Amino acid sequence: MAGTVPLAVSTVPHPRRPLDPGADGTAGPDDGPAARLRHWYENDLGWATVPEAPGEPLRLVTGVRFDVLDVPAAAGAKALRHLVPGSPVALRGDRMRLLVAAGSAQELPGLLDWLEWGALDLDLRALGAHGRMTAPLRPEPVRAGDRPEPVGAEGRTGPREAAQGAAVWLRPPGPGCEVEASLPSMPTLSARSAVGDAGRAPDLVRLVDTMATECHRVRLSRASHGPADDQALASS
Repeated sequence: MAGTVPLAVSTVPHPRRPLDPGADGTAGPDDGPAARLRHWYENDLGWATVPEAPGEPLRLVTGVRFDVLDVPAAAGAKALRHLVPGSPVALRGDRMRLLVAAGSAQELPGLLDWLEWGALDLDLRALGAHGRMTAPLRPEPVRAGDRPEPVGAEGRTGPREAAQGAAVWLRPPGPGCEVEASLPSMPTLSARSAVGDAGRAPDLVRLVDTMATECHRVRLSRASHGPADDQALASS
């Protein structure tokens, strides 16, 4: 791991779809919820999407602007403290998806080995190059006087859409096309040395180590008590 240099991350946004309805055969931003959702991801965030089959949700392409770590929600909630503000996190059912720097999925197996977690089945998955992630619904604008809706992964009642199986943003991406700056990543060799001298692990290392620990906790609980205990872990 010490000699691994992270892959270069492209900061070039995905080509945008035309704003004009009907131009080039593409729906405009006001042509329905699905078209507006795709417009938000591709034009506002610069993220690549793939056409959804009839009746299926829109999907985001991973490995270009970001990779994804997919973990049990109860385990992922414990790792949120390692993320900087603006680092997106999604929730779908009992799974949490944390966006990390592009190239992180390739680093994950070696990183787990280095942290001595590689021999265990942790239910910790990664989506990288050529992967697909179900696109979470666009968050509703917060209006004056609204109370924030609590989230199940942090021990409170979850959003109605998540309870129904839809993907939602627990921490939505900020406006613009610069999400990469907030994503956990492996440092360069010089930065890694400086971090080591300070006695602190790099962002991605701390994140993965915490998630691996919590995934192992969930795994042991399932072995001891069965899947029914997952709800108790989610509220712990």
